[in-house]
Amino acid sequence: MDPRIEHLEHLTRRTFVGQAARGIGGLALGTMLLPDLLAKAGAGAGSRVGGLPGVPHFAPKAKRVVCLFQSGGLSHIDLFEDKPELRRLAGQDLPPSAKGTQRLTGMTSGQSRYPLQPSIAGGKLCGRQGAWISDLLPHIQTIADDICVIRSMNTEAINHDPAITYMNTGNQLPGYASIGAWASYGLGTENANLPAFIAMVSQGTGKNPGQPVFSRLWGSGFLPSSHQGVGLRPGANPVLYLNNPPTVDAAQRRALLDDLALLNDERARELGDPDTVARIKAYEMAFRMQTSVPELTNISGESPATLAAYGPEVTKPGSYAANCLLARRLLERNVRFVQLFHRGWDQHVSLGRQLPNQCRDIDQPTAALVKDLKARGLLEDTLVVFATEFGRTSFTQGGFGSPGAGRDHHGRCFSIWLAGGGIKAGHLHGATDDFGYNIAKDPVHLRDFHATLLHCLGIDHERLTYRFRGLNARLTGVEPAKVVKGVLA
Repeated sequence: MDPRIEHLEHLTRRTFVGQAARGIGGLALGTMLLPDLLAKAGAGAGSRVGGLPGVPHFAPKAKRVVCLFQSGGLSHIDLFEDKPELRRLAGQDLPPSAKGTQRLTGMTSGQSRYPLQPSIAGGKLCGRQGAWISDLLPHIQTIADDICVIRSMNTEAINHDPAITYMNTGNQLPGYASIGAWASYGLGTENANLPAFIAMVSQGTGKNPGQPVFSRLWGSGFLPSSHQGVGLRPGANPVLYLNNPPTVDAAQRRALLDDLALLNDERARELGDPDTVARIKAYEMAFRMQTSVPELTNISGESPATLAAYGPEVTKPGSYAANCLLARRLLERNVRFVQLFHRGWDQHVSLGRQLPNQCRDIDQPTAALVKDLKARGLLEDTLVVFATEFGRTSFTQGGFGSPGAGRDHHGRCFSIWLAGGGIKAGHLHGATDDFGYNIAKDPVHLRDFHATLLHCLGIDHERLTYRFRGLNARLTGVEPAKVVKGVLA
C-alpha cells in the first residue's frame, strides 16, 4: 500500500478522538525522551536517567545488584547444611513423619524406597558465626564473614521452568516482569551508555547441557520494553547487530538515527504507541553501546593479580569466571542490575561426579568477585545475590551407594546467600530439621526474598506497581510478603 494512503487509513474518527484525549500525553512524550536526548553526549556516573518520581522511597543501602543465579537447583544438603542425623541414618528411609504428603516429581514418586544420603563431601564451620560450608567450595569458605546464608528459603514450584520463572519474575507463569526490569523501571540508570539491566549465561561442567535458560527470564513482561535486560554474548560480538554495516561510518549512523527519531517521534505523538518510544530509546542506546561495549569487554587493562584471582578460565569468553569479571566491570560503571545464569546444577544422576565439577566452575570466581568488590569499595553499596530455584532432596534418586545416584528437586527448603549493600555480614538465618527436609525456624518465601531485595534498593515493594489486567501488579504479587529484617544490617 502507498504509505500516504496507509496514513489516511489510520485517520479514523477513533484516531481523532484518541489524539484529542492524548494531548497531554503528547506533551509528556518529549519529557520521556528528554533524558535520553541529553544523554547522547554521555551522562556521567551518578547522573540518573529515567526511573519513577519519588523512587527510591527511602534511603537505599544498595545502589546496584549482581545476581549469581545457579540454574538447575543447587544441593543445599551437600554444600550448606551439615546434618549429623543424615550420616547416622545413611541408607535408611526418610521417616514418613518428615516426608509427609509432599508432592514429588515423576522422577522419584515411583520409588519404593527413599534412602537418606548425607553430604558427599566434608566441610567446616567458617567465619564468626560458624557457617558450615562444604569443602567443595574452599574459596567461598574464605568469604564466610562477608555473606549471609539463608537456609530457610522455600517455594511451591517443584519443576524447573515454573521454579526458575518464579524466582526471577515473582510468578510461576511466563509473561511477568523480571526483577532487573522492575529495578530499571523504578530506579532508572546512572550510566546512559549501557543498559540498566544486563544478563549473561554460562554452561557448567556438572550436567551438560544444563536446563535451558530463556531470555524471558530477563524480560520486561508487561513493563515498557525499554526495561528488559540486554544479553551479553561471548566472543567478538557481545551484542548482535551492534556494529555498523560495511561502508556506513559513525557520522552517517548518527544522521540516520536523528532522522529516524524525528519520524518515530511524530508517529508516537500521532498514535500514542509506547513501543515506538521504546524503539527510539533502543536505537539511541545501541548507538552509544557501539563505543561502551568494546571498552567494557576489553580486559587487557586488568592486572595479572586480578585475572589470577578469578581463576584460569577468566580469559575464556563465556565462562562463568569471565562473566564474573565482566559483572564487576559493569557494576563499577554503575549498571543497575547484572545477572549471571550458570547452568548445570541439576544433579539427578552421578551426584558424586557432577557436583564437584560444577563447584569448581563457580567457587573461585564467586569468591573473587566478592573480594574484588570489597577491595574497590563497591561491596558496601552493591547487593550480591547467590541464588538458585530450589534445593535437592536429602534422599537419593536411584539406589543408595550407586555411582549413578543423584538427588531430586526439593522446594520445601533450600539455601541461598546474600552479601553487600544492607545485608548483615557473617550471619546465618533460618534453620531446617534434622534431615534438611523441612523448615524448623524463620521461613523465607520467595516473595519475602523479593521484598527484601527491593528494600535494600530503597523500594517499598507494595508501592512499586504497574497497572496490568486491571490490577496494580507488583513483583511480590497479591499474596502477603514481608521484608526479612533478620538479614538486614
